[in-house]
Parts: sequence; structure tokens; C-alpha cells
Amino acid sequence: MLARLRSLTTRWTAVVPVAAVVLLALTWGRDLPPAAVALVTMVLAGAVLAAVHHAEVVAHRVGEPFGSLVLAVAVTIIEVALIVTLMADGGDKSSTLARDTVFAAVMITCNGIVGICLLVASLRHGLAVFNPEGTGAALATVATLATLSLVLPTFTTSKPGPEFSTAQLTFAALSSLALYGLFVATQTVRHRDYFLPITRMGEVITQDDHAEAPSARTAGISLGLLGLALVGVVGLAKGVSPTIESGVEGAGLPHAVVGVIIALLVLLPETIAALRAARRDRVQTSLNLALGSAMASIGLTIPAVALASVWLSGPLVLGLGATHMVLLALTVVVASLTVVPGRATPLQGGVHLVLFAAYLELAVNP
Repeated sequence: MLARLRSLTTRWTAVVPVAAVVLLALTWGRDLPPAAVALVTMVLAGAVLAAVHHAEVVAHRVGEPFGSLVLAVAVTIIEVALIVTLMADGGDKSSTLARDTVFAAVMITCNGIVGICLLVASLRHGLAVFNPEGTGAALATVATLATLSLVLPTFTTSKPGPEFSTAQLTFAALSSLALYGLFVATQTVRHRDYFLPITRMGEVITQDDHAEAPSARTAGISLGLLGLALVGVVGLAKGVSPTIESGVEGAGLPHAVVGVIIALLVLLPETIAALRAARRDRVQTSLNLALGSAMASIGLTIPAVALASVWLSGPLVLGLGATHMVLLALTVVVASLTVVPGRATPLQGGVHLVLFAAYLELAVNP
């Protein structure tokens, strides 16, 4: 009996994606009672964790920096699906949901994940070391994407309010895709060594020795289960989205908190993966995960939302307010100063975490 329970426990990542799809088929299009919402929420959380687990298996098979790319894209697919789902059901009150979620993802990754990983790595190993060339390129891309998509709409005049006109939105979407594609080519082809972990002496670590790479069959199975988990996450999120929004409204919190909750939900497993890498002194992998997720959140979400806005009713507000623009500018400046030396102490990690805490405080009490 104990052996069976132990076997079931070790296979939970295979059971949960299938259970999520089955539960989705049973609950699709129905009004859910509180007990059913609780069950769906638990399975949804398990499906998110299972999705990232299988993405990690595939990532370990293909190696770095392809592994970080797989994780970032998987998480972003979840994020985009949740955003479009909630926007389709929310009407005008969801006009700022894409902006709030994307900005939350940027702050969580560039301050929350980066800060905690630098802190853990520097406390555990004395100093956090990484490649400034690759990390700097990723940070520059994130800063450009964030400015083009989230800052410029506040100052354009073709359309009233912090919105892009159709032509401007099309340009922003195409530019985001082009920059993201160019970065991926740089990361995986031309300058792959810039994004690999390095030793204390600055030597590139080309192989990860923490575990043997899975077989092609195992990676293929994980790829299929990853697809099932993503389908389950997207569908189940639609079932619990009314509960999320009503809970935020009932607590008297700003609607922007919905975006924060979505970003925290989809990036929690990513945070766990980055922390594991930081504990193993693979800080470059942690930064690849963090900045890659921020980049994918903007570079893929903005085009997807721009396309969805063709059939979604209501405005699409992308421009940030003054407070958030200050936080974004400070984040870019602090992150640049962190990246330049190629090494960090607990102080740098603490500075990023304080910025993240300030963002959360202002999200709840604007």
C-alpha cells in the first residue's frame, strides 16, 4: 500500500494534467458553486506546477539557453491565455487588464525573481556571478519593449486617453515580435555562450552536471503532458476568473490587483525554477529565466492582445500612470547598475526586493 502511494506521489505530474483536462470537460460553460471553484483552483495550481515541471524536463533535454526559452514561452502562453480569457468576459472594466498584467510580470521578474535569486546565490556562495554581456542584452531588450508598449501610449495624441491608435498598436505589436525574435536568435545561435552560466573565474560552463539529461522518449512524453497541462490551465482559469474578480471587488481593492494575481500565479513556478538554479550557483540561468519571462510577457502578450482586440469590445488601455512609470524607470536604472559588474552581493538583491515590495504596496494602496 505504501509503495503504491509513493508511486502515485512520484507520478503526480503525469496525473494532474490529465485530471485538469477531465475536470475542464466536466465544468466547461457551467456556473460553479463554491466547492467546485475550490476544487478547480487546486487542480489549476497543480496544472501550472506540472506544466513548468514538464517544461523543465524538456529544457534539461535541449540544454541551456534553450531550456530557459522553453520555460519562458510556456509560462507566457499561460499568461496570454488568462489575459484574453478575462478580457473577453470582463467588458470595459478589463480594458487595463493586459497593461496591469504585463507590468506586473515585468516588476515580478526584474525585481522579485532577480532580487531573491541574487540574494540566495550571494548568501549561499559568497557572491553571485553571471555574464554581463548576455544579461545586459536581455535587460536592454526588456527596457525597450516596456517603453514602446507601456510608456509611449501615455503620451501619444492620435487617440484620446492612454491608448494606441490602430496603426500605432500594429507597429508596437510587430516591433515586439521582431525584437523578441531577434533576441531569441542572438541567445540561441550567434552568441549562445553569452547566456551560459560561468564560473568564479569567468569560464563558461557548457554542461550542467546536477543530473543526467532525460532520454528523448521521456522528453517527448513531457512535451505531450505539457500541452495537456496548458490546455487545462487555460480552460480552468476561465471557470475561476469570475471568482477572482469578485473577490478583488469584494475586498475593496483596485482592479489592477487582478493583473497582479494573474502574474503571480503564472510566474510562481518560474520563480521556483530560478531559485533552484541560484542555489546551484547557476545565476545566469536564473537571470535567463527572469528576464526571458519579462521579455516574452511583453513581446508575445502585446501582439496577442492586439490581435484579440479586433473582436473584443471596449478600449485597450496600455499606457502606464505616473507612479508606475517612475517605478519602471527606477527598475531599469537599478538593474543596469546591477548587471554591469557581472557579480552581485546581498545588497543588490535587497535593493531589487525593496523595489518589488514598493510595487506591491502601491498596487494595493495606489
